[in-house]
This record gives sequence, structure tokens and C-alpha cells, in this order.
Amino acid sequence: MSKLSTQEIIELSKEYTFFSWSVQGQASPIPVEKAEGIYFWDTDGKRYIDFSSQLMNTNIGHQHPKVVKAIQDQAAKLCFVHPGNTTDVRAQLGKKLAEVTPGNLKKTFFTLGGAEANENAIKIARFYTGRHKILAQYRSYHGATHGSIALTGDYRRLAVEPTMPGGVHFMNPHCYRCPFGQKQESCKRECISHLEEVIKYEGPDKIAAIIMEGVVGSNGIIVPPDDYWPRVREICDKYGILLISDEVMSGWGRTGEWFAVDNWNVVPDIITTAKGITSGYAPLGAVIVTDKIAEFFEDKYLYAGLTYNGHALSCAAALATIEVYDEDNLMENARKMGNYLGECLEDIKAKHPSVGDVRYIGLFSTIELVANRDTKEIMSPAVMAEVGKTLRANGLFTFIMANNMGSMLFVVPPLCITKEQLDEGLAIVEKALEVADKNIK
Repeated sequence: MSKLSTQEIIELSKEYTFFSWSVQGQASPIPVEKAEGIYFWDTDGKRYIDFSSQLMNTNIGHQHPKVVKAIQDQAAKLCFVHPGNTTDVRAQLGKKLAEVTPGNLKKTFFTLGGAEANENAIKIARFYTGRHKILAQYRSYHGATHGSIALTGDYRRLAVEPTMPGGVHFMNPHCYRCPFGQKQESCKRECISHLEEVIKYEGPDKIAAIIMEGVVGSNGIIVPPDDYWPRVREICDKYGILLISDEVMSGWGRTGEWFAVDNWNVVPDIITTAKGITSGYAPLGAVIVTDKIAEFFEDKYLYAGLTYNGHALSCAAALATIEVYDEDNLMENARKMGNYLGECLEDIKAKHPSVGDVRYIGLFSTIELVANRDTKEIMSPAVMAEVGKTLRANGLFTFIMANNMGSMLFVVPPLCITKEQLDEGLAIVEKALEVADKNIK
């Protein structure tokens, strides 16, 4: 097969393939040839700093030799078996997940991604409780399949409605844009009383589960107050409602802990995860349930199945990835570099009038841009597009959001990043913020 030129790769990709979440004619993909650590290179040899870990998933960095070798070794031995059969890597990974997840979470149903994980968590919660409704936050993203998009609260759900019935939404604990008009100094946790009120209106005996991202990800890195997760846990226990933590994006060291809920010592009934479980080296998702839920299905049929459940290549990649988190001390580095990043972001906020807020926990952070700090007016998509062009021109790749949820520039680098590399990337971010500074009102 002949090697394609840069232009041929782009043209053929645009002509014959669809790109996610985009107007197809406006798609502008980078043709990537190779990657290593926190960097990747396009087919013309231009180097980019990866400041969003691609899609917040390459947590260990690109092309870690241990994970690459694990995939190669597994491929040489066995790629796939019927999902009703099993392999040594599936067995080992199931046990390992029980070890790294909090509390009595024990048994795993494997999928190929986060949306599938949430889809099957819905089924399991409904089977187990005999109830129908699932509560989720408005500022949330849980996936694009029929059930997971119904739980998603952001604009992407609206375009595909009607969706799965039974999804009910409630307000986030978003301190910068508090939906209850409170300031931190006057806050009485109206977000908690609001949630309990919604539960009462919807009927506690009708609600199977509450699902929340450990820390809200693509809708703006909304770090909840320290007592929020524990109090939601208390509410769920009070009404017999299952608590599901969607750790697809916030898990696997991203916040400095194995899972975001570990920051608040909360044990959910179900954890859904994907992305960092293999660091994107192979597709894999997981629904991890407590021993009590697992026991329920010992004599009851589980109406859930996937051809690629427990795929051998993906399980091998996950086992090696989890070893890398430990051996390379990535949790510790996420905490250490996260503290430094937080200080840098506060300095950036003080210097740039277009920055309304910065939010961060571990190496999970965002810069929220505004057209006016006093009114918190969202920066226009046109300005955000210019910000993005400046980043790309200067060799930095990251996730940018510009919609009714806000205007944000994400800083979510691989957990292996060094102080010097963070400084290098943040210097480019500041160049882009100068563009935004010229457009404040």
C-alpha cells in the first residue's frame, strides 16, 4: 500500500469518513503520524504539545513501551474469544479492578467504551431496584448511545430527542455560575436541598439511581464542594436509590486519585469507566458494581451482552496500563503537578481580563473565558475559534468548548508531564489568551 501525502490523508478522510460532533464541511483534522509522551507529530513533522490527552484519555502519555508490548504479546497469542469464554487477562483484570476501586465494589461487566458502560449501568440499576427513573445533572455528558444521551444534560441531547424515557435532570453545584444565585460565603447548599426536592417530586420509589460524573468533565471541570458527594450518598441511602459515579473522564489518576470520588471518601454502588483504563491504547469500558449487586444476579438473568465483552487485547492493555500508573508514580505526579498547575492558573487569571474563572483538581482543569467579568457573559464562538487557531499555530492541541454552557480552554495533559513541559504549554496558552483579551467588553 502506497503512503498517502498529508493532503491526501485529509481529503480522503473528509470525503469517506464522518467526524464526531462537527459540521462535516468545517472539520479540520490534524493528520497524526506518531506520538510519544506528551507530544505528537503531524505528517509534515510539526510537533504538538498534547494538553488534553487527546480526548482526556491518554493519561499515561503516548506510546508507553510497556503497554505497546502487552498488546503485541497478546495479539501474537490470542486476539479474541467468544464473550461466554474467558482468558487469563480477563480474569486478572477483573480482580485488579476490585482492588483499585473503593469499598466493596467487586464485579465488572466489560464494554468497549464509556457510553456502553453507562448504557449497561442503567440496565443493571433498573433490574436491581425494579425502579425506572434515573436522575442526572444538567451540566453533564454520559455518552451518545440512546440511554446515555438521555442522561446527558448538555446541548447534545436536545438534537436527538426523543430519547430513552425515565431520565430526569437536576442542577449542578456550580459555584462560579450558581443556579441558585448564591455566593460561596452565603451558600447554604441549595444544590443539595434542590436535589432532594426533585427526588420527592419524581417519587423516591420510582427512582433507580442517581448518576453523576466524579468531577464534571467536558462541561467545564466543575469541582463540587467537599461535602457534596458525601451528602448525595446520604440522600441515596435515605431513599434506597443507587449512586452511580461516571468516572469515564475523571478516573484513573486524573484528579490525583484512582477515581474522583476517592477525593471525598465516597463509595458509590456502581462505577462506570473507560478512557484511562487503557489510556486509549485499546477500546475498553467497565461497569463495576458492589458485591451486593453482584450477588443479586447469581440466580437472576442478566439481560446485557456485547460481542466484545472482555476483549483479550483490550484487557491486556488495561492490565499493563494499571501497572504503569503504579510503577511510574503517576498518581503522585498528578497531585504534585496539579498543585503547581493550580498556582499557574491563578496567576493567569490575575493577568488576563478575559479569564472569568479557573477550576482545577489534579491535572483536570479548565480556563473559563468571558467577554465581561462582571456579567460573566460567555465569550463568542468566533473569538474562541481564533483562540484555537492561535494554539494550533503555536503547536498546542487541546479541547476547547464554546456553547451555551460556557467558553472554555481545557488543560488536561498526560499525567507524566513535567514542570518544564507544563510551563512550555502554558506559555502558548497565554499567547492565545492575548487574542481573547482584545475582545472583552
